Amino acid sequence: MEVDEEKPQIIAENPNESVIRERNAEIVSGGNVFYNPVQEFNRDLSIAVLNVYRQRLTKERSEKALKKQRKKVKEQEDEKPTPVPEDPPVYEAGTRYEDGLRILEALAATGLRSIRYAQEIAGVRQIVANDLSRQAVASINTNIRHNKVEDLIEPSHSDAMTLMYLSTHPEKRFDAVDLDPYGCPNRFLDGAMQCLVDGGLLLVTATDMAVLAGNAPEACYVKYGSVPLRMKCCHEMALRILLHCIESHANRYGKYIEPLLSISADFYIRIFVRVYVGQAQCKLSMSKQSWIYQCTGCETFTLQPLGITKPNPTAGNPQQLKFGIPTGPAVNSQCEHCGHRHHLGGPIWSAPIHNPEFVQDLLKAVQESNLQSLGTQRRIVGVLSMVQEELQDVPLYYTPDKLCCVLKLEIVPMLKFRSAILHAGYRVSYSHASKNSLKTNAPPAVLWDILRSWSKRHPVNPERMIPGTSLAAILSKECTAEYEFDELHPEANPKSRKSALSRFQENPTPHWGPGTRATIMIGDNKLPKSYRNQNKKQRHKASQHQPEEDHKDTPQAVDKDDDVEVEHLPKQPKLEATA
Repeated sequence: MEVDEEKPQIIAENPNESVIRERNAEIVSGGNVFYNPVQEFNRDLSIAVLNVYRQRLTKERSEKALKKQRKKVKEQEDEKPTPVPEDPPVYEAGTRYEDGLRILEALAATGLRSIRYAQEIAGVRQIVANDLSRQAVASINTNIRHNKVEDLIEPSHSDAMTLMYLSTHPEKRFDAVDLDPYGCPNRFLDGAMQCLVDGGLLLVTATDMAVLAGNAPEACYVKYGSVPLRMKCCHEMALRILLHCIESHANRYGKYIEPLLSISADFYIRIFVRVYVGQAQCKLSMSKQSWIYQCTGCETFTLQPLGITKPNPTAGNPQQLKFGIPTGPAVNSQCEHCGHRHHLGGPIWSAPIHNPEFVQDLLKAVQESNLQSLGTQRRIVGVLSMVQEELQDVPLYYTPDKLCCVLKLEIVPMLKFRSAILHAGYRVSYSHASKNSLKTNAPPAVLWDILRSWSKRHPVNPERMIPGTSLAAILSKECTAEYEFDELHPEANPKSRKSALSRFQENPTPHWGPGTRATIMIGDNKLPKSYRNQNKKQRHKASQHQPEEDHKDTPQAVDKDDDVEVEHLPKQPKLEATA
């Protein structure tokens, strides 16, 4: 015990100690605890979401109390006047309220996020800043005292899962749980579901994008219970895989989720969902998940839901639903467009990933309230504007460059492609996850038909028309309609693009990324390792193929000072279509 008590003193006396500032918050750290400045957008967006969530929660609780009061008056059958709804209370940030939010940051590191929550979220009762690392807890204590928010933040030195399991009693539950782990969050989801109040907010970050994007489907199945596919829409698929994982954890306890906002940004995904209790609603979960078929040739995808719902005509209640299992598969053994076979992935969440009303309130709050002074406010407005424009009932998306690559065509300009789809009577939008995205309700047959029409203007080299290829199979068919490319449709250029909003962020800093565990990701502390690891395999490969005398003149050669260590890993087997 004496040794444990001496450790915080060693951290406090760190000679490399420095003060890092983010808005009004300051953290004192010597590089022993994780901090990544690139995640400021994540923290700003979380603060905005929690403020809007608190407003909605306060309104819901007021309406519930009023309804209960009216029912009580009605039962008494007195001639008392009907209760008049009171004005919602006004909360201020930085002040403790006994009826406010109780928030858990399960993996707090330096405590910066909790400190900012205490300073910038109005209507907070308590914030529990927890971490398993003794060094991190010592840093949290130091930073809480430094920012003078002791009355709002309670430090906790515990395993995150244990803390959540010990908080399942109704009086100990949290209104919001924030999970921002290093990598995969799946191990924390079970405890989070049990320690949230009914209607509570769950905030989840996942940074293992290589796994979610399809580079290691076997690892993704182990972690998330879903098989990803290598597709251009991999970032939105990552969001839907994580939502499927969260929903499956919720259903085990008779709960279900309502996605408020799902964002793919930089090197991670961030999801905001409300968790409700309801056995009846849980039955709808099967119809919100889908398998996905992807052609191995033209990469056309098709979704097939796990379940279907339809009205029950025999029931007296018209709102009662009948549940069923769909027939399948949704595709033939060979692709109808090019004749190739399919990969099977999923299941993924195929219901909407955003709540349009919540996004509208959030955008209004960021533009009009005190949240407009957030450091990344301009980017938040741009991303939320794109989210508003997305087609909510259309899962996943295509990209014109990939579609044209399959047919070896000159790439169709985005506005011309969007105009052709709109003139044909279909809807189309961008996705916030990709600047070249084409999210549309037009069936794949129409998209290929549009490209056949485009190939008349920009013919393909006849030498590329090789029998058995996707190109030959698709372009050998005749166009079924004429499509308008030259006349720009009024809705082809979305409002967010016309207004030149900050929709897609450039790389914020050199050597940026998820960072290293327990490291301050700023200054000279992070550059050496990040620099050594950049293009490590390419530089090593170049050094092996180049003659020794040319190494000094070759830009890609490895310098002696770089001290690059290369691990020779076996190549992963390529997935093949099964018979």
